[in-house]
Amino acid sequence: MSTTQILIESYQFNRDRTLGLLEKVEQQPNVSGVLGWRPGPGRAHIAWQLMHIGITEEIFATERLAPDRPGAFSDLWPRFRGGSTPDDNIPAPGLLRQVLAESRQHLLETLSRYGDERLGEIPPAMAERKWTVRDVLSVLGWHEGHHQGQAHITLNLCLASQKG
Repeated sequence: MSTTQILIESYQFNRDRTLGLLEKVEQQPNVSGVLGWRPGPGRAHIAWQLMHIGITEEIFATERLAPDRPGAFSDLWPRFRGGSTPDDNIPAPGLLRQVLAESRQHLLETLSRYGDERLGEIPPAMAERKWTVRDVLSVLGWHEGHHQGQAHITLNLCLASQKG
């Protein structure tokens, strides 16, 4: 099995945990309230964390690794890309699932263009950061785990605050 294939399998492991967290949120009496709960003023809510995972994958699947491909959900990019400020317009669980599923599919399609022989290449969009394809593949796996973890602790804090 190639390095690329191993990393792609790890992405599925990560995604299962992300979707499991969304399922736990959906079991709560006030789903929208939980998705929009913030641990403090100006902090990201669960919905932002989950949407950010999907939008980031879409950005990598298109403008960063395959600029010849049009990006999906581009209307959501400004709200959920890195550096954005979370707003109070909370996406519904169905939209979260759609973005996570479709952006992942787009990412896998893009990654099918990259085999282990290209791991040392630096895609033009990553030149400033000096990230190779190997770096990008590593960052993608780390990124979901990082934000899923933030969403997970936010959910735990939200549920603890409700026990009052």
